[in-house]
Amino acid sequence: MRQNPERRAALLDAAIEVLAREGSRGLTLRAVDKEAGVPTGTASNYFAHRGQLLAQILRRTRERLTPDPAEVAGPLDTVELLRRLLGRLRREPSVQIAVLELRLEATRRPELREELSAFLAAELEANIAGHLDAGLPGDRQGVELLYFAMQGLIVDDLTVPALLDAHPVEPLLGVMVERLLPRRPAD
Repeated sequence: MRQNPERRAALLDAAIEVLAREGSRGLTLRAVDKEAGVPTGTASNYFAHRGQLLAQILRRTRERLTPDPAEVAGPLDTVELLRRLLGRLRREPSVQIAVLELRLEATRRPELREELSAFLAAELEANIAGHLDAGLPGDRQGVELLYFAMQGLIVDDLTVPALLDAHPVEPLLGVMVERLLPRRPAD
């Protein structure tokens, strides 16, 4: 298996675009080669099989969606953090659409389901720990509820944005945080 990290990242970025545009059925190593503009067979030098490609796409989506430390530096409230999260996702819709495709594919591939479940569980735990360690309002269960509420909002924002025309997101973010993460009396 090849180890050129820049080429691997470019192939994974191409795979994300194919997955977002064509869905899981359209994701082939040949389609990735074509999207990346590399000779046929290049992707197969980096990924032994489609299952391995799917697992590595998951990791690459997280790399692309992880905020720059400067973006989350300083004293930020939860609503502002959610606004910035939504902004990142809106700037890179194909990445989040690819994640949705991976979730759907996981319903048919037990090995991907297992990996996706472990990966998302670790991500959720990191989000909870980061929130609590930062001293932001709310408790563990509130952060869990906020995570799952945001997942639904993100899906609607990507798939049926007209639905949100009648329910603007900005005020909803504030209400979600206020209701799910009430300030503790000592806050």
